[in-house]
Amino acid sequence: MRIYSWNVNGLRAVIRKGALQDFLNEYDPDILCLQETKAKQGQAEIDLPEYEELWNSAERAGYSGTAIFTKIKPLSVRNNLPTGVVFEDEYGDPLTEGRVLTAEFEKFFLVDVYTPNSKNNLERLPLRAKKWDPEFKHYLMELEKTKPVVVCGDFNAAHGEIDIARPSTNHHSAGFTDEERQGITNLINAGLVDTFRNLHPDEVRYTWWSHWGHARANNVGWRIDYFFISDSLKSHLKAAEIHDNVMGSDHCPVSIELEF
Repeated sequence: MRIYSWNVNGLRAVIRKGALQDFLNEYDPDILCLQETKAKQGQAEIDLPEYEELWNSAERAGYSGTAIFTKIKPLSVRNNLPTGVVFEDEYGDPLTEGRVLTAEFEKFFLVDVYTPNSKNNLERLPLRAKKWDPEFKHYLMELEKTKPVVVCGDFNAAHGEIDIARPSTNHHSAGFTDEERQGITNLINAGLVDTFRNLHPDEVRYTWWSHWGHARANNVGWRIDYFFISDSLKSHLKAAEIHDNVMGSDHCPVSIELEF
């Protein structure tokens, strides 16, 4: 089973460029998880008859959103986080932004996430560190009581210094603060496996590049897109890859291969 994840930074734009079609033709994923779709179902002009489409779009038009295109019919689907926590701040309510989409399959729950950005001046870091990250981890742990989890998406955080091109100058930057990095550590401490780092412990690869300063051409990037799996699935993990040759977005796709 080959599962891919890609923050497309606007699904309609990626389709207009032909990048999604090229990607699907070359890689033919069994399941594709998307983040930052910036569209509702029916707004993206692409016909994928072999895939069932699952959508969690933001209430605000042209913003955020997740989707899963799957060749394997899910047993159940749920949107958002089932939480009583009030997330809303001056930037809005993440629970209305289509940030979490969960599909249940026979062997695992698949969770597609687009984590809120802490903002350039870290205005949203308190929401992220004190509410979102703990509640998201709690949700995954609750799912895991039923069956293992596969979690993928844009976590808007580089975990280790190996995951960012210029760590020394970014310790107080959104995406590399101690608090955001701790959020990733907490997932790992709870028993989730960072699939890429598990199979490629010393490999320096990135999944996102700024639009500024020819960052992608110079490979000045960040690894902020991940696949995490329950430890019980580790023996089924056959591959974990970063596809930095795929263009069309400021992120590149990441993937895992599971064998059952």
